[in-house]
Amino acid sequence: MAKEEQTGAGRKQARPRGAAASTSQDDAALSHADGADSADSTDEESTGGSTYLVPGLERGLRILAEFSAREPILGAPELSKRIGIPRTTTFRLLQTLEALGFLERVNGDRYFRLSVAVLRLGFEYLSSLELTDVGTPILERLRDATGLSTHLLIRDQRDVVFVAKAQTHEPMFSSVKVHVGTRLPAHATVHGQVLMGDLSFEELRQLYPEPQLERFTERTPATVEELYGRVRESAALGYALSEASFERGISVVSAPVRDQSGKIAAALTVTIPRSDIGEAEEREPLIIAVCQAALELSERLSYRPRPDDPTAAQARRRPVTAH
Repeated sequence: MAKEEQTGAGRKQARPRGAAASTSQDDAALSHADGADSADSTDEESTGGSTYLVPGLERGLRILAEFSAREPILGAPELSKRIGIPRTTTFRLLQTLEALGFLERVNGDRYFRLSVAVLRLGFEYLSSLELTDVGTPILERLRDATGLSTHLLIRDQRDVVFVAKAQTHEPMFSSVKVHVGTRLPAHATVHGQVLMGDLSFEELRQLYPEPQLERFTERTPATVEELYGRVRESAALGYALSEASFERGISVVSAPVRDQSGKIAAALTVTIPRSDIGEAEEREPLIIAVCQAALELSERLSYRPRPDDPTAAQARRRPVTAH
């Protein structure tokens, strides 16, 4: 799985739109203010016993931590006194946090309270915690039922990220190991094609504006039009199947996990350490088992299947039996 460990390495996270100018200005202002108080900056750098702490970031987080249910509104003078930094530095930090949406002004210009960006981070944390905490026992049951390694993935823009796993106990299948945190290119994997099942062609085009997509094997979609065809095919089936289409000797079956709103929140998958999954007698029970597990996790996330949900339809099927 060497390719998997390398894929996505070194990617830089894009700065939120609209924040570049204000952030650069605030950085310059903070640098000037911090330079005027070098002793204070030195003290901040030494806090925590690490030379790798970023003073401005540490101060900003300490400001956010001062707000509470008992004290939802605070002003710059009080925050400056509590944290032990100059008022000018405190005010510039407050302006930066306001520009990024973490604080908003109340009672004119002198006081602040937490804003929607803090709430959004909290919801994202709770959502990810629920997904992995609730999902792990389901992954383990699917692993035990199939004897195969199982994984849970989410999409981060053009990457898929492994967020939970249940490693197989079978020695013959244990050679395939993917670590939590591994990133793969979304367009080149069935995981990504499943996770992009909610996207329109226009949304997909915005995500991939280039005329040619990066190729990893001869089966990688070459254009966004071809990718969209794969995405729609997986969405119609309610699952996706890959036989050595991204990496030789590896096949997978993947199905979407939906949240309360019905949107795709994750992909649940099993990994088969060979280039083909097998005949219908082996393939069909595996597809059904993966769809059942994905549907169970979706329902745990308060999703109620629609009548036309293809994953739910697959989960209700009975496996093909040999005569």
